[in-house]
Amino acid sequence: MSTRFDCGDSAQRSAGLVEAVAALRNGELAVIPTDTVYGLAADAFSPAAVAALQAARGGTRSAPPTVLVGSVRTAAALTESLGAFGQDLIDEFWPGALTLVFRASPTLVWDLGDTLGTVAVRMPLHPLALEVLRQSGPLAVSSASLAGAPAVTTAARAEAQLGGAVAVYLDAGPCPGNVTSTILDLTGTVPRMLRAGAIGVDDVRKVVPVIDLPAPDEIPVKPAEPHPLAGEDAGTGS
Repeated sequence: MSTRFDCGDSAQRSAGLVEAVAALRNGELAVIPTDTVYGLAADAFSPAAVAALQAARGGTRSAPPTVLVGSVRTAAALTESLGAFGQDLIDEFWPGALTLVFRASPTLVWDLGDTLGTVAVRMPLHPLALEVLRQSGPLAVSSASLAGAPAVTTAARAEAQLGGAVAVYLDAGPCPGNVTSTILDLTGTVPRMLRAGAIGVDDVRKVVPVIDLPAPDEIPVKPAEPHPLAGEDAGTGS
């Protein structure tokens, strides 16, 4: 049975935070707001929970979720290395709407799907999301919508699509942004844009002057499904 909490009410916000973290630790799913769109979240280190996330959306292993984190230190622990550009991009855009794809740390024991040894990471600029993440630890997060459907910016729309597959919905009102995060792949020598989003190419180029940009029709934009190397969050999924 699902429970939706109106996080505009302080008492419900506190109760919802407790319930969401408890559900996530128990391997259940929660819908959380981010600075871009609402995200469907699961414990990143629980293969069963990640599989439940994909089943709820009707997604596949070929589109693994993004991992949302509550701190830069956590992000660094998930990666083999931040590489030549990772730290500068994090310093400029995190918390915020930039998802970065790194080589995953070989010491991690998890199963996010067909990641090809990579991990897509983002730290969202949303106070409630950060509170959840700092208590739950890293979360696997995809857009809180059915696979192939546009991303959603309200909890009500998420609930209409996902229903009882989700234990807790945290309703913080419409998301402040209505565009999914930009995805940048840092696993090669030259950063490569996988998806256009809330942070523009010109802004990224102020930090990383050289970016590999595929032909415009090869760069998905909202509401497209994520690239196989980097699922969405909410950023994201978002």
